[in-house]
This record gives sequence, C-alpha cells and structure tokens, in this order.
Amino acid sequence: MVDGLAPCYAKPAFPGLGDYDKLEGQSRQGEFPMLRVAVLFLNGGCASTALLPMEIFRNAGVLWNLLEGRAPVPRFRVTTASVGGEPAVTDKLVSLTPACALEKVERPDLVFVPAGGLPLETLVHTGYVIDSVIESNAGVVPWLRRWAAEGTKIAGVCSGVALLAEAGLLDGKRATTHWGLADVYRQRFPAVDWQPDYLITDAGDVFCGGGINSAADLSLYLVERFGSRDLALECAKALLIEMPRTWQVVFADVALRTDHHDEGIRHAQDWLRQHCQKPISMDALAMRVGMSPRNFLRRFKDATGHTPLSYIHALRVAMAKRLLEDGQQTVQEVSQAVGYDDVMFFRGLFKRHTGVCPTEYRTRFGTLPIARPGSRPVSPRAPRMPTVARRSVGPQRDL
Repeated sequence: MVDGLAPCYAKPAFPGLGDYDKLEGQSRQGEFPMLRVAVLFLNGGCASTALLPMEIFRNAGVLWNLLEGRAPVPRFRVTTASVGGEPAVTDKLVSLTPACALEKVERPDLVFVPAGGLPLETLVHTGYVIDSVIESNAGVVPWLRRWAAEGTKIAGVCSGVALLAEAGLLDGKRATTHWGLADVYRQRFPAVDWQPDYLITDAGDVFCGGGINSAADLSLYLVERFGSRDLALECAKALLIEMPRTWQVVFADVALRTDHHDEGIRHAQDWLRQHCQKPISMDALAMRVGMSPRNFLRRFKDATGHTPLSYIHALRVAMAKRLLEDGQQTVQEVSQAVGYDDVMFFRGLFKRHTGVCPTEYRTRFGTLPIARPGSRPVSPRAPRMPTVARRSVGPQRDL
C-alpha cells in the first residue's frame, strides 16, 4: 500500500461527477486555493484523532455538495504519512497503514499531528512517560521542524502537542493540550504559554487542540480558518458533527490579529473577548491596561487594524451568529444577549457585517430540528452561501 505512491496526496474518484483533476482545477479557480494537508499516523495514542481529521478535510466541499445534488468542489488534498511509511500501531487492536512515508510527502500547506505516544496497555503499566512518547515518534520531530521553517502550518491535538513542543514550535506561544497532561508539559516545556482551559489555541502558524474529541473541533476550526465559515458549517452538517463551542472559536471568523507584540493591547483583546457583551467604557478599558485613552486608541488601531469600537461590534456580531445558529432565542433576545438594547440598531449592524438580516441568517444556518415525541415533521434548513460585507461601523464611542 505504501510503494509507488508518488505523489501521495489522494485523488479519489467521484462516480458520475467527472475527473478529480478537473474538480481540483475548479477549486483552484475559486476564492480559496486547494490546500495540501498531511495527517500523520503515530504509534500509540488514539486512532480517532487521526481518522476524524482525515475525514473532515477530505469531505469539506464534497459530501454536502453530493447530498445537495451538486458537483463536489474539494478544498483540501489530503494524504496520510508515518515514519518510514510503516503501519502505526495505535493500540493492540488497531494499526493504521498510511498512504506514504514522511519523506515522500510533497510540500504540505498544513500538517495535522494526532494524539500519539504510548499504547493503552503501556500506559496502564508505566503511566504517562513523556520521554517514551517522544522517543516512540522520534522521526516526526525533525520533520515537523523542517516544514515549519519552510512556512507550513502545523496543528497538533492532545498528546501529539508534545511533538510540536519538542520541535520548538510552541516556544513563546499559547498552546493547549489534554488537561490531564498540562502539568507534565509545563515542567518539560517551560517556554510554552500553556492554556489548558482552552479547547483550541491559534498562534497564527501553529494550532493546538485539547483532549481526544477536540480533534474534530480543531479540524473544523481549520476548515473555517483556511476555507470559510460556510464551508465548515456545511461539512459539519453533512457529517453530523457539532461545530466548536468554546468562546475563542466563537470568534474564529473575526480578524483578531493577536500576532502583534503589544502585550498591553493583547490583554485588552483577551478582556474584550470575554466581556464584549457587557457595557464597556473605553476610558476604563484604557485604564485597565495602563494607558491614556488617546494612547490606547492609537496603539489598538496600530496593533489590530480595528478601532476598539469596531472590534467590539465584530465580536458581538460573531457571538450573535452563534446564538442564531444554536438556539431558539428571538432576534430581540439575541440582540440583548450580545449587548444591544436597540434591536433595530442590532439588525442594521448585523446586516452590514454579514450581508443578511438576523432572521435570514437563522433560516440559512440554524441547527437542524430534533424529532421529539409529539412533534410534527419539519423540513430541514439547508445553508446557502451568503454575501459577506464588512464595513466600518461608525465613530468611536463608549458602549
């Protein structure tokens, strides 16, 4: 299965829907180029943290279109790889045979590192020994370091994050991992800013996920990050997977610009993301981070590209979108929940940011109905691609 696969990125066939190369060409002519993704198979760990990302990336732009009777437009060209191209033994019951060896992978745009390290039986007898985890996948570390140096984005989940840290890719950056491993990782990798309370961290070029199930959350986040919100929603609905629910993922479609070096503004951004739905005084926020109001406004715009007010509006709209997708609140209730008592102002702001009114957005992207005893059948709502218009939202003022 390993020999003769060069290039090793998969080219699946879609019966009755034309040649995959033609479909790939259509993708490249679209708004987003087709990205190459390499999902690693590691010894030890959990097979699902490799297989779920593989399925999500391969189905993005494909399965939903097929279900809707449209030609698929794949967005990710996916391969799987392991050290030496050998089957990765994740458990005594499971081994995963990759498409190729690491050295045969053509330059990837994104690498996904699953949980890996020690089989369950070994963990029972020895406990979690981080040196053994790294040694069992030693060939992966220099390979990650090489591709990261050439600009490839690297993502890791659960115990696989240890390999990113060992490669030095997380030094000075925020990262998360399984909560049960956080203390061990803090001791072994003190240069990393460990944030285990977060399900997902995004450091711009390196992405981390928490426990086992966060492999799906991180994968959908990356589909949205490198594709679009619509693409991720359609993929999630086609696969019957819930979209990520943590607050930092809620704001995934907002250009947060945290890759700057102004620590005071980063603290302000963190505070705003957690309190944006509350009344906010710009003077008080400036004082909170030790700046004069005028200096705060200037530095915030320089660091983020937004005024504080437009930044808050963008965060609130992002939060409103999730409430409209997930719940049964009225538009007025959503407006108040995100910080706007004036529902007419909220409707206008929402439409300026998304191109559609809140009610239409709910119709397109609301959760599918749940059949309960006594309920009547309801036709499921199919999401469509909205026109997105992002504009400045007025002069600076307190909210």
